[in-house]
Amino acid sequence: MGELVGNRTVREFVDAHAAAQPEGLFLITPDTGVRVTWRELKDRLNSFANALTELGIFHQQTVSVMMANSWSSVLVILGTLYGGRITAPVNLAAGDPQIGYLIEHSETGIIFVGPEQEARLGGILEGVARPVRVIPCDPVTGPVWPQEVTGAPAPVPAHDNRIDGLLMYTSGTTGNPKGAVLRQRAPLCGGENAIIAHQLGPDDRTLLVLPLYHINGFCVSLMSTLVGGLSMVVPSRFSVSGFWGQVIGHGCTWFSAVPTQYQYLLRAAEADGPPPRDKLSHVRFARSASAPLSPEVHKAFEELFGLVLIETMGLTETSAQITANPMPPGARKYGSPGKSWGNEVAILGADGGEVARGTGGEIAVRGDNVFRLYLKDPEATREAFTDDGWFLTGDLGRMDADGYVHVTGRRKELIIKGGENIAPREIDEALLTHPEVLEAAAFAVPSVDYGQTVEAAVRLTEGGTVSEAELLALCRTRVGKFKAPDRVHILPDLPKGPSGKVQRMKLAEMVG
Repeated sequence: MGELVGNRTVREFVDAHAAAQPEGLFLITPDTGVRVTWRELKDRLNSFANALTELGIFHQQTVSVMMANSWSSVLVILGTLYGGRITAPVNLAAGDPQIGYLIEHSETGIIFVGPEQEARLGGILEGVARPVRVIPCDPVTGPVWPQEVTGAPAPVPAHDNRIDGLLMYTSGTTGNPKGAVLRQRAPLCGGENAIIAHQLGPDDRTLLVLPLYHINGFCVSLMSTLVGGLSMVVPSRFSVSGFWGQVIGHGCTWFSAVPTQYQYLLRAAEADGPPPRDKLSHVRFARSASAPLSPEVHKAFEELFGLVLIETMGLTETSAQITANPMPPGARKYGSPGKSWGNEVAILGADGGEVARGTGGEIAVRGDNVFRLYLKDPEATREAFTDDGWFLTGDLGRMDADGYVHVTGRRKELIIKGGENIAPREIDEALLTHPEVLEAAAFAVPSVDYGQTVEAAVRLTEGGTVSEAELLALCRTRVGKFKAPDRVHILPDLPKGPSGKVQRMKLAEMVG
């Protein structure tokens, strides 16, 4: 595990690539035309790290960034790590009270903010008791430093990768999110695991689809580029209409997105037609993460675009990827996020021991990519690990004879109807077979007769007209009358946490 990373730090990776390929391209921003070489990256990160020192932000202090994807957000994140500080990206999709909580809880000393978020941050900080320094950031030119800050080149104090490097807050179903603290080594190993699983090489270039405050964007896209000395294209946001133009125009060989984004791309191509196959011949694969991918969507995407789509699984606490389906000619199994790469994955029973292949239990992970602790929450940290070091993901599943994981649901979201266990994902997948259903989530509701019964919520494609009765009939056909939901609520949107996963327990509260 971590053979490429070893004891190397972010700084050592940057410096090594700058020496080996100084004029090699590290980053392109299609919105603004910024192009950054590895030599330029090293110089800018050195300057940024020294500017933090001039501002009194020292080793292992927390630095927050509240920005959309841009060259500057990459600069702040990597510059923080380059100098041995802790980076804490702020989830722009979170509500203002939650962001205020994150600022207080993380004890961040400084926040770099983009122009689109300045006014919002100002309002949030009015309710924050502790003093926080705010540095405006231009997406193209970078931080607008105070006049006294020079950022003059100077040696950066040495450190190793066992120091803390990333503080990222996880989406909880109830209450405040938990702050997962990861050593600098962990996200680097997360990037290495993606390199190994997807056979990434020096000619690969990724399109950054997900925001950098998402563990997938941070580790799979940014950290794999850093560890492998690759290159990346960084648009400010995901755009269905501009997506394929960016992939084709900048020669991207792979990208990682979430299932909902694949639904968007699929629906748009079904309406307007996909790009010509010869225009996509340079694309090696697409990658799906962060939520279960419907086998129907998976197959339809591959057939329409002629691209290999690799389903994976990962969590904030594991630096993203823990499992992935193999690259061709390896066997890909629809409905499974694959098998482990670069870390250990096991299915544990109620007694904490590994269960036999094919038997259900809780998915557990062990490796250098796993987080260290939950900030200021020793009880949650203790509950998250077994005595022999397995991190308990909270996901339920089984492992087949070939070592592929099959996810059946979340430990806290399992529906128990009349003593029978029902995996919400089974109902989700049934609903997603309808072409007008964009997102679906089943959840439990209390019942006098059964203890719990099943309901579900869906978000339809634009202009979708399917009725609740039609969706109920579809479920009865697909999963049987007992498992089928009693109600299907058609909603304009489904509640999601910072990682983009639908929060089933909040859905149950919403529908009463």
